[in-house]
Parts: sequence; structure tokens; C-alpha cells
Amino acid sequence: MTDASSAPGLQRRLGFWLLMLYGLGVMVGAGIYVLIGEVGGRTGLLAPAAFLLAALVAAPTAMSYAELAGRIPEAGGEVAWLRDAFGLSLLPPVAGLLIVGGATLSAAAVIQGGAAYLWALTPLPADLKALIPYTWLIPPLIAAMAVAAVWGVVESMVVAAVLTLVEVSGLLLAIWAGFEAPPTAEWRDGLPGAVEHLGGLGGAASALAGASLLAFFAFIGFEDMVNMAEETHDPGRTMARAILAALAITAVLYALVAAAALHALPSALMATMYDPLTGVVRAGAPALVPVIALIGGAAALNGVLAQMVMGARILYGTGRRHPRLALLARVAPGRGTPWVATLLMGALVTGVALLVPLGPLAAGSAGVLLAVFVGVNLALVVLRRKAPAPDGAWTAPFWAPWAGMALSAAAVAAGVFGG
Repeated sequence: MTDASSAPGLQRRLGFWLLMLYGLGVMVGAGIYVLIGEVGGRTGLLAPAAFLLAALVAAPTAMSYAELAGRIPEAGGEVAWLRDAFGLSLLPPVAGLLIVGGATLSAAAVIQGGAAYLWALTPLPADLKALIPYTWLIPPLIAAMAVAAVWGVVESMVVAAVLTLVEVSGLLLAIWAGFEAPPTAEWRDGLPGAVEHLGGLGGAASALAGASLLAFFAFIGFEDMVNMAEETHDPGRTMARAILAALAITAVLYALVAAAALHALPSALMATMYDPLTGVVRAGAPALVPVIALIGGAAALNGVLAQMVMGARILYGTGRRHPRLALLARVAPGRGTPWVATLLMGALVTGVALLVPLGPLAAGSAGVLLAVFVGVNLALVVLRRKAPAPDGAWTAPFWAPWAGMALSAAAVAAGVFGG
């Protein structure tokens, strides 16, 4: 068997635009198309605030990730940072397993939503659709994304970039259609009515805290970007610009989409829908329902592709560092992609997507990633004390890792105790 150390390595072929669109695509694909109904159902008109709160929780950690990607630009990302910071032989593999587990849960949640959007497009009678579960679409969709991921990193990033532009256009369509629809009674009652419906200020705060953890799932994606560091030109500069740009664009889109959705649909109805943005467009522009359903499916596929690419790089890095797992470091000849690790990710995502419901998948994925974020922020604090950042690498503000630790830990606590 080929030793991991002598196997061909990854190819440095990515620039700012492909990397930024990759991150934007996984965040948009992983979140708003699938989770707007869940978050809206829990918080009503406070849903835009839940998404903005989640973005504020994510921002300091995103800055820490951007600096660490310049300090240690390895495909293993978080695993490599924890190794260099703490030197504990057990901690990096455990962190790697957590990250792969989080990516698996995330991709499984997204493919469930994507399959529902695409199933809505099938030209079968409604009564027949009710008898056949949409989940039968999941295995072939994941297989197609695995093929794209093995095909090549630039090729898969081009696919992701095209899908990203498609899904962002879908969000803009949903925003327009949502505000074209007649306002709901809930919207006309305004924020005072929403707070009263949630049981007053205390109930609203509790609902907002719990929903913010779920909404945080919608921002999962910036951490995936750093695992492309070995395939990025000038990662010390490019990675920071791409991460921060993707996060800012995503936050603005989410707030607008949440507001438009609640203008068009009652939150209680949104909570029951597998494809809530289809309902939003149906309320404001019914002729465009097939378009948003197709775009919703494309958005989910993009999110799945990005999570599989990221998870495969973590597994690849693990195989490269541990001889007993060297099979995971196998790279496809001529393609420069970790094919064994990618196929394993596809199998894991398929199994979980068929077995676990959406809500627990999203909350579980966000909880796992938040726990990892606490460790990553602490790693940056330790590494700063060991050595300065390399010349030319982007440096986060001094307070970023401290704020990232505190906010991530608080978000985990809010999710546990806030509901």
C-alpha cells in the first residue's frame, strides 16, 4: 500500500472568488432554505433577530479561523491547530471526529430539505406523492455530489460557485415575493404582538436564545473554508478576505429573507413545511413556484457538496498523520482529490440522512461545531503566546478569540437551557 507521506498531495489552485463563493454557498445552502420554517415557528417575528444574533456569535470565531488559516494553512484545519497549540496526542483526533461528525449531521440535514424541494417538482399526482417518501431521492443525490467532489477541486468549486449564484438569486426572488404577498395578521400585529404570543419578554428571550442555536446552523460554512488552505493561493491573505466577505453577505441575506417570509406566511404554518420558501413564493408570485423549488434543491446540493469536500479533507489529513489510517490519504491520480475519504463521507451522510429527523440534525450539528469553536479560539490564544503570525498573514483583533470562546460557550448553554 502506498504510504501517506509519499502519496501525491493536494494541488494549490483556488483564488478569492471561488473560495468566497464556496463559503457563501455552503452557508446559504446549509441554512435558510431548510431552516427558515423551524426558526420562524419558534420565534415568530423575532426570527430576523435570531439570525442576526447567530451571526454576531459567529463573527469573532470567523476572525479567529481567518488568522489560524494563515498561521497553519493545512487541510486538517482545526485538527492541525489543536495539535500545534496543545501537543496532546488524543485531542486532535477527537476534534477531527467531532468536526467530521458535525459535517455529516449538517450535510444530512441539508439533503433532507433539498430532497423535499426537488420532490415537489416531480409531475406525480399529489395523492401518490403523499404515499411515497421524498427520502428515496437522498442516495442518488449524494452519489452525484460525491462524483463531483472526486472529479477535481477546481471543478467541484466551479460547480459550487454556479450553484451559489443560483441559490442567491432564489433568495432574492423569495424576498421580492414575500413582500409582494399580502401581510399576515401576525405581521400587522408587529413586535409587541410577537412578544406577547411568546409569553412576554421572558418567554421571548428564552425562545430567541434557543432559536439562535438553531439559526447558528445557517452560518455553518466559514469553518469549512479553512480546510481548503492547502489548495488556495496565498492562504494567509486570501482566506481571511473570503471568510469575512462570505459571512457578511450571508447575514444580510438571512435577515431580509426571514422578514419577507414572515410577511407572507404565519409562523405556525412555516414550522410545518418541509419547503417553506416555496410557500413564500406561492403567496406572492405563484407562477414562480417551480423556479424556487428547483433553486431550493440546488441550494441544498451545494451545501451537501461543500460539507462533503470539507469532511473529506479532515479525513485526508487524519490519514496522512496516522499510518494505520493511511487509506484515507489516498489521492485520485490526475485529479488531486482524496477519493477514499470522499466516498466515506458520502456513505456516512446517506445513512444519517435516512435515519435522523431535520430538527435534531441541525441542532446537533450546531452544538458540535460550537464546542469545537471554543477549542479553536483557545488554540489561537495559545499559539499567539508561542509565536507571532507569519509575515503577510492576516491578524484578527486581540479580543476576537476571547469573544469567540465566550459567545460560543454561551450559545451552547442557551441551546441547552433555553430550549
